[in-house]
Amino acid sequence: MHLARRPLVITALSYAVALCAALVGCAPQAEEKGASDGPGATASCAPGKLATQVPGKLTVGTDKPAYAPWFADDEPSNGKGFESAVAYAVAKELGYVRDAVVWQHTPFNSAFAPGAKKFDFDINQVSISEERKKAVAFSSGYYDVRQAVVALKSSKAAKAKSVADLKDVKLGAQVGTTSLDFITDLVKPKEKPAVYQRNDFAKSALKTGQVEAIVVDLPTAFYITGAEVPEAEVVGQFAASPGEPEQFGLVLDRESALTSCVSGAVDALRKDGTLAGLEKEWLSDAVDAPVLK
Repeated sequence: MHLARRPLVITALSYAVALCAALVGCAPQAEEKGASDGPGATASCAPGKLATQVPGKLTVGTDKPAYAPWFADDEPSNGKGFESAVAYAVAKELGYVRDAVVWQHTPFNSAFAPGAKKFDFDINQVSISEERKKAVAFSSGYYDVRQAVVALKSSKAAKAKSVADLKDVKLGAQVGTTSLDFITDLVKPKEKPAVYQRNDFAKSALKTGQVEAIVVDLPTAFYITGAEVPEAEVVGQFAASPGEPEQFGLVLDRESALTSCVSGAVDALRKDGTLAGLEKEWLSDAVDAPVLK
């Protein structure tokens, strides 16, 4: 008796399932993955509520020593120096008060090396490049930068007026920097450039005559000649690259869900004039220099 009615029951159930599917909503449906579910996706940018390394805190990485004019007194947490001030301005834009910002020592080359990061973002004069984007993510650029040549006033390098004049000069730069890229790709000197782990070592080599000139970003060049190596001078700056300008960007883990939030904060600071104001306050000594063509 029950067996005789079974086909009818199955038919009725099949019809109900088909109708349910057509109307989409009879049974609970699997939720579609939202933008914040996958690695590298966009997170909620609710002020102070980001999915940071430490809940309620914003961890910012930078190298040590922390050089002027980007930082002051080798102390990133004092809010002095262009990059320290930018970091706190970004933090504020994201909804984090000053006491909620935690600084994490991160060597320069480690910031953009492959692998998981211990910071929410790193700020350390790291230029945005397609090559580096293979390993990390970047925010929008917070500073348009030029590279410059620093030489002892008594050296032949100090008389350089063009890129061609530097081909016979013994040059040096920090490893992994666009400064070194400018030497190898643009100048193409006859002698292999000296490469140093830190700018401190490059400056020492300049002082002792191991190299005739070093290449650094323009604000650093003016700080070196004004406060650290007064016997040196800024010979000139390289012309801007065709297309997009070289820019420093905040570095994030390649899979970070915070990238769009951080970029949004940088964009807002550029739009409202905050970045320009901080640049004028902390980098005003980086006056114009002759262009080496």
